[in-house]
Amino acid sequence: MAGLPFSISLFFGGFSVKFFTDYINLVLIAVVLISGGLLLWPTISRRGRGGLSAAEATQLINRRNAAVIDLRPSADFAKGHLPASRHLEFAELQAKVAQLVKNKTNPVLLVCQTGQHSNKAARIVQDAGYAEVHVLEGGVDAWQKAGMPVVKQGAAK
Repeated sequence: MAGLPFSISLFFGGFSVKFFTDYINLVLIAVVLISGGLLLWPTISRRGRGGLSAAEATQLINRRNAAVIDLRPSADFAKGHLPASRHLEFAELQAKVAQLVKNKTNPVLLVCQTGQHSNKAARIVQDAGYAEVHVLEGGVDAWQKAGMPVVKQGAAK
């Protein structure tokens, strides 16, 4: 009986060595690790940007009543903007940041044409004390490519 645990450990020890030295098993392990990494990549890469896709932005607007702030010039805003968005040009943001929404705990979604200005604006809005600031990843361009509606002079497009 005293030798039983020793013989079991040799059996399992020998099995694990054979498993890791077999070429096919090493290839399968590599495939599992690579595919797992590729599945996690969107989640890992999004953490740095903090941008929302068009679908995620729609959920934020509909479920949490996010204030949508369009930072584009007036001419671009008139050509088409997200439904229920308010216009505030990027150049005026610093002076009017306190007037975005009354309750600073409500979510704010910043929108520009491509997402460049929105990312810069997010820092300004966060520094002003807003608790939850989001950016539409890819801006209005991505919104339209996703087939989402835009409003142009009072009519949905």
